[in-house]
Amino acid sequence: MTTSPTTAPSVTTTSREVATRRRRLSHPVAFAAIAAIFVAFTAASSAPSPLYVVYQQLWGFSATTLTLVFAVYVVGLVGSLLILGALSDHVGRRPVLAAAIVLEAVALVLFLSAGDVNVLLVARFLQGIATGAALTTLGATLVDLNPPHAPGRAGLLNSIVPPAGLAFGSLGTGALVQYAPGPTHLVWAILLTIMVIAGVVVLLLPETSTRRPGVMSSLLPKLGVPARLRKDLFALVPIIVASWALGGLYLSLGPSVAVGVFGLGSHLIGGLVVTLLCGTGALAAYALRSRATSRVLTIAGALLTIGTAVTLIGMETESTLVAAIGTVVAGVGFGASSLASFGTLAVLAAPDERGELFAVALTIAYVAFSIPAVIAGLAATTFGLHSTALVYGLVVVALGGIAMIAQRARKA
Repeated sequence: MTTSPTTAPSVTTTSREVATRRRRLSHPVAFAAIAAIFVAFTAASSAPSPLYVVYQQLWGFSATTLTLVFAVYVVGLVGSLLILGALSDHVGRRPVLAAAIVLEAVALVLFLSAGDVNVLLVARFLQGIATGAALTTLGATLVDLNPPHAPGRAGLLNSIVPPAGLAFGSLGTGALVQYAPGPTHLVWAILLTIMVIAGVVVLLLPETSTRRPGVMSSLLPKLGVPARLRKDLFALVPIIVASWALGGLYLSLGPSVAVGVFGLGSHLIGGLVVTLLCGTGALAAYALRSRATSRVLTIAGALLTIGTAVTLIGMETESTLVAAIGTVVAGVGFGASSLASFGTLAVLAAPDERGELFAVALTIAYVAFSIPAVIAGLAATTFGLHSTALVYGLVVVALGGIAMIAQRARKA
């Protein structure tokens, strides 16, 4: 009896599928790999901060142009969050991650070869799109792969990774610019190598989200939150806005304030300014992981307010030590906010809601992170860096106070 020719492809396909599944990473390894890729993306997003001063010196562009470079990244990122935020819920996590990595690699090649501000603008815009697509998908994938014996681990990593990555990126770039050759090239070559490795890893990841219809409708810009989650999300908005507005201040104006107000000319110090806030935030999120969410939110609002106020006192008295202490205190509040807000959302969202919900939360975060910083960059040209940083800091203090009031009202 001969085998029917129609059955052979079926057997071959099944064998290939089995072989492919065998090559996939186990869930624990995949979980660690996604966390590492998450760090790489956030580190790459903060890498330009210590380099902006270098680019200004090389190409002689104004503070307004520098603000434009920051703004195009924000446009790309927020647009990506709005349009692509829910895409992985429909087509799967792996395709979206793979596309984000490819686009990030293109942006890094442009950074590596940039010879003028126009190329820098294009690179930063593409990086914004890639980062927006990656962050929502990576956050959702972590929750998908969360180990059953540690139900809060994905939420913890979603809280720790963004500030940790921002800290690594800014400090690492600052160190390379200060001490290594090729200050405008080496960091991009390193990040490009990391992205190539990340691309290989994504090919080996298991798919954690089943395909479902509605791909085209998911691309329509919207901020959709399931009705049952709206109350919880709205209660978190004040603290998300306060913490990320503070982050925007440090990443956009922090290195410039270090040079212009405190007279600290080292590029390493410029990176350290961001690291003091974001690195402290990552450590604080880990340290507070076992505390009740309501308690962590109270801590976040209080320390954001106090820390920013102390930093402003240091700036007014030109005391680097006081400003550094204030930054560390505010950093604890920054980390506590990230832990409580994103940790809460990770637990509340159902699998088919995660991509879209994280997109909404990240959109709120990055709008707060970016729009005030863009306005501040424009204001610095007219009113001066010192006055702009002072007013910006006072607004953050007010936002921290509003966040504390919002939490008290929620408890009442």
